[in-house]
Amino acid sequence: MADFDRGIKAGVVAGIVFMIIAGILGTIYQNHPLSMPHVVVGTGLTLFTWRSLTDTSFVISLLLQYIGRGIVFGAVFAALYGFLPGTAGVKKGVVLSAFLCMVALVGAIYTTLGWPTDGTIIDGIYYIGTLNLSSAGLASGGIICALVFGVLTGFLWNRFRGKELIEERKGRPVLLGGFILGGVIWTLFAVMFVPVVIIERAVPAINPEFWWEEVLGRSVVFLGPPGWILAYVAWKKTKVDKSGLKWGVAGGVIMALTGHMLLPGVLAITGGVFSGRKPASESSTAELEQ
Repeated sequence: MADFDRGIKAGVVAGIVFMIIAGILGTIYQNHPLSMPHVVVGTGLTLFTWRSLTDTSFVISLLLQYIGRGIVFGAVFAALYGFLPGTAGVKKGVVLSAFLCMVALVGAIYTTLGWPTDGTIIDGIYYIGTLNLSSAGLASGGIICALVFGVLTGFLWNRFRGKELIEERKGRPVLLGGFILGGVIWTLFAVMFVPVVIIERAVPAINPEFWWEEVLGRSVVFLGPPGWILAYVAWKKTKVDKSGLKWGVAGGVIMALTGHMLLPGVLAITGGVFSGRKPASESSTAELEQ
């Protein structure tokens, strides 16, 4: 089984270290007399003034942001560790960072109708951290920072002692990671949506100006649970050494269609596909005959 404890521990520590480095560099950029903050927008640096360092609430919110990112990255790293190419943790971390960059880019384009033809600038926080998009393309600094985060996580993974793991059906930890992450994302959207419905006793009208974003946001609330449940069923099947292929792929596709649940959807599909294979401990009939 996947060593989630080790992965999350490495991710959290990497997040804190990265926050300190990015915060220091961002502060230098922000406070330098010749600095141009707009130049470093989207590079993954956190820009703030020296005075903001004394704001406890700001520092705590920043810390929670990077810890949250570290938890997600570390859990996904642990779930996919056996499938990532390479033998060293650092190389696997770089590969995972590149993979998450692609997923974040696809998710950003899908959830922003009309990009990039309308010149919209997208600046949001995704699984890899800050991702800044414009009609000119993807800010390379954000990708570099994501790769640095992957290097830190892989390095720390090698430094932390792993626990002895038992053999299990392939894809099971990936399905579990997709199931947990899907539940977290759905909860965040439900917390913003459900109270409004309860208070107003009706589903609020969709804002025509942001109709695509609101449609996808509501699809998370209503389509998220079916996909999440199917991923859970797939994971339960792998616990009894059965294939979760059909359930995992079905649940993953439903979650991925919402855009905001793209990463858990991709994990559910990946885990479902790998769960269709025999465990490493099993031997085929042909091998036994030989």
